[in-house]
Amino acid sequence: MAESMPASRGCSLVTGGGGFIGTHLVRLLLEQGERVRVLELDDVPVLDGAEVIRGSVADEAVVHRAVKGVRRIYHLAAHTDLWAPDKRIFRQINYESTRTVLHEAMYADVEVVVHTSTEAILTGRGDPDQSDRTLSSSSRKRKTLGPYCQAKLMAEQAALEASRNGLSVVVVSPTLPVGPGDRHITPPTRMIVDFLNRKIPAYLDCRLNLVDVRDVAEGHILAAQRGRSGERYLLGHENMMLSRLLLMLKEITGVVMPEHKIPYWLALMVGVLQEFVADHVTHKAPMAPLTGVRLAGRGNDFDSEKAVRELGFRQTPIRQALIDEIIWLVETGHVNLPVHSFRKHFGSTEKK
Repeated sequence: MAESMPASRGCSLVTGGGGFIGTHLVRLLLEQGERVRVLELDDVPVLDGAEVIRGSVADEAVVHRAVKGVRRIYHLAAHTDLWAPDKRIFRQINYESTRTVLHEAMYADVEVVVHTSTEAILTGRGDPDQSDRTLSSSSRKRKTLGPYCQAKLMAEQAALEASRNGLSVVVVSPTLPVGPGDRHITPPTRMIVDFLNRKIPAYLDCRLNLVDVRDVAEGHILAAQRGRSGERYLLGHENMMLSRLLLMLKEITGVVMPEHKIPYWLALMVGVLQEFVADHVTHKAPMAPLTGVRLAGRGNDFDSEKAVRELGFRQTPIRQALIDEIIWLVETGHVNLPVHSFRKHFGSTEKK
């Protein structure tokens, strides 16, 4: 467990503190005796014990009020869906709002800003700089990965620019988080839910890097305490093929794996078609967002050795994180499985 530091001045602000990672981060900060302020939308529940400011990070007046008097800022708020009917929301929430937070932090005498980026804008171990290289070197690659990745890349660049201008900013890049408590059912959880509910007839066997969401939350605190300004720390753990993940889920639950794999070219064609229909006909999210398909086609591995070495980042076995997630999904009614048939065989680390 990351050590807590005395709240000698102000409190910790968590933007997006009602999200998947944010909720675990707020809980951990409260457990460590921190005073916590959360900036969150009106309809998103927030843990008891935190001060809550309701509003959007896109509202400069709300951000100004939220930042006033804080010691540390954990900036997690983002539009995390890979598709939206209005593509402008990606730039507005993921990029412009980040610039607003950084601007307010610069004039508020904040000790440190931890900016939450994403592995989606990293090239992985196929390049000379391994997991520390962004897609910024190739505008073509940026464009093909869609507006979500473009906006997150610009936000990270703005954060690093702020660090060069004197603000203490540490960037963390989580890979795909798994574990209990994903009330909004983010894309990694949606994939697991659909598999357990037997809604995946076929799959694209792609490379993934999975990490326990509770380790990611702790990694944010470690980044604030030990991270170097202007540096990026990748928070991930196990690289594996999707088929290996599905096999692990089968071993835990008994749910049979889909028999059919689909090639990337076919998944890409389906993604293009579904995206067109979603954009111009249904205006509802496609089952396979084109950005997600293209990210799956990269085939990258990621290495978190830097975070382990410099921050003391710990990595819970993914199998245990999946067990805890499945139990939570069953107990909350997202999937229908006889949880007691496998709970007795495995321990739970939900109270980390």
